[in-house]
Amino acid sequence: MKTRRGNLYPVTGAPATTSRKRSKTSPTRFNFFNVLPDDIVLLILAKLSSTADSPADFISSLITCKRFNGLGLNPLVLSKASPETFAVKAEKWSECAHRFLQRCSDAGNVEASYILGMIQFYCFQNRRHGAALMAKAAIRSHAPALYSLSVIQFNGSGWSKNVKDLIGGVTLCARAAYLGHIDALRELGHCLKDGYGIGKNIPEGQRFLIEANARELASICSNRTNTNTNTITNKNININPMVTCSQLISDFGFSIPQPRYHPSNRFLIGWFGTRVLDPALRVCCYVGCGRPETRVHEFRRCSVCGVMNYCSRGCQARDWTMGHSKMCRPAVRFADIDAGER
Repeated sequence: MKTRRGNLYPVTGAPATTSRKRSKTSPTRFNFFNVLPDDIVLLILAKLSSTADSPADFISSLITCKRFNGLGLNPLVLSKASPETFAVKAEKWSECAHRFLQRCSDAGNVEASYILGMIQFYCFQNRRHGAALMAKAAIRSHAPALYSLSVIQFNGSGWSKNVKDLIGGVTLCARAAYLGHIDALRELGHCLKDGYGIGKNIPEGQRFLIEANARELASICSNRTNTNTNTITNKNININPMVTCSQLISDFGFSIPQPRYHPSNRFLIGWFGTRVLDPALRVCCYVGCGRPETRVHEFRRCSVCGVMNYCSRGCQARDWTMGHSKMCRPAVRFADIDAGER
């Protein structure tokens, strides 16, 4: 006959205990996340999407749980997404990426409208739809979209040379300059100095060029403060703004750090870097642009070397700052050689 072990016998003076197992229907641990209202979760996801540094940051939040997947695609969240959320690589482009950008654009995200417009206009030659998407962002005071549309108007991109709209380009450029876009300020300053699409006004053009340099210097100093790195060098600068207003910050002894290119430009660089273009067409020589010509001889060449070509004065100024100033040499004219021999 089996008997119980001694430790199972009740001890004298000890309270009686039971050895019953816990019921399967006992209450589980309380989950506070499930009682959060959807409004609060939407605000959290909107903040997350607005600060995302890459598409993976936003996608990882969608696959966290079923609730995040549903609320993460809410128009409120998509409208707040940062530009880096749409930094799709050219080799990863797919119909799903197109639908996602279009959905964000329909939700009112100006960055999605601008990026998708640039891709449609330059990569897929869908000029009207691409220009309409960029105009949708420009209406909501998106400075890069305003400047890109002004470049299209100046060059007559997508159409013939006779379709250039200089007045429209100056108007769009002035609006982008008012919003503080550095390239637009510089472009508008040269237009005023040269009387290109607007009445010639040299003092006013000089003022815009000085303001462009000042804003560029302020952005560099801000980046230096945030990153705590030595990105600027100064060599006993003595600036006379009335004499050197057309010069760039790099001409005054400043070492300009390489800027972070916009996701739309990074996509264009990757797209046309892996595809064979018409040999008669060229891509803007500034490494951070990526815009291609839409017809032969659309872009202007460097007036000194005659080798480099640019879609705008903004790209020409940035390329000069990033190294073209050290390589630019006057072009050898065959006509001058023949004249000298005679």
